[in-house]
Order: sequence, then C-alpha cells, then structure tokens
Amino acid sequence: MACRIGELVFGCREPEVLAAFWCQVLDFVVLGREEDGSVEIGARDGFGGSQPTLFFSYREAPEPGKSRLHLDLNATDRDQDAELERLLALGAKPAAIGQTGEENWHVLADPEGNEFCLLKARIAPVPVPGA
Repeated sequence: MACRIGELVFGCREPEVLAAFWCQVLDFVVLGREEDGSVEIGARDGFGGSQPTLFFSYREAPEPGKSRLHLDLNATDRDQDAELERLLALGAKPAAIGQTGEENWHVLADPEGNEFCLLKARIAPVPVPGA
C-alpha cells in the first residue's frame, strides 16, 4: 500500500546537456527521448528498477513561481485509479496546471500545495539478449 518515486522531473532549457552530464555522474543511460526535446535517463536495469529515473523536461524559460523539480509517483501494488483514490483520501488535491484532460497521469498537490504527478504503472523492459 504505497507509491514509489518513479522519476524526478527537472524543468530545463537544455535537456540533452543535463542528461549527458547526469548519465556520466550516475552511470545512467538514456531510456527515452520525447518529440519536444525532453530526455529520460535511468539505471541500466531500466524502468521499474531500484532507482527513480531522471526526466529532463524542456522548458523555454523558467516559469515564475513554479519549482523546477517535482516528483512523479508510480503505484507499487494497485492500479492508477485505486492509488488516486488512496492519495485523495490522504489529503492530496487535484491541481490544474494547464492539462488538456488527455494525459495518462494525474497532477495532484500535497496538503501544502507542492505539486506531484501520479503516473500509470511502468513495466520494466524485457532484456535483449547480447545487449
């Protein structure tokens, strides 16, 4: 009955530069790239491994009044809907930050207004022989 930190999200102007830096620092690898230039890195055991991933989210400029870091959570023992109900019962509140309603995650705020996202569960990639 818990969540795990799935990823740490950094708003930044140069995702590739930060991804390359942190890959070297942490011995991580690039796990994915988005069309907007965002980059996700993580441990060599991939998604769902022992460590959260780092997601460098492209931002043209810092957003005034908005933290450049937030948590993305994945449920550990239930589906996203059940975990959303649990988090709301604990005191989380839905947060509107410009979502379209088509997202596959929920933006929430803790009791002091700190935003975080509840993502769908992630499945670890299947290892490729010889990779």
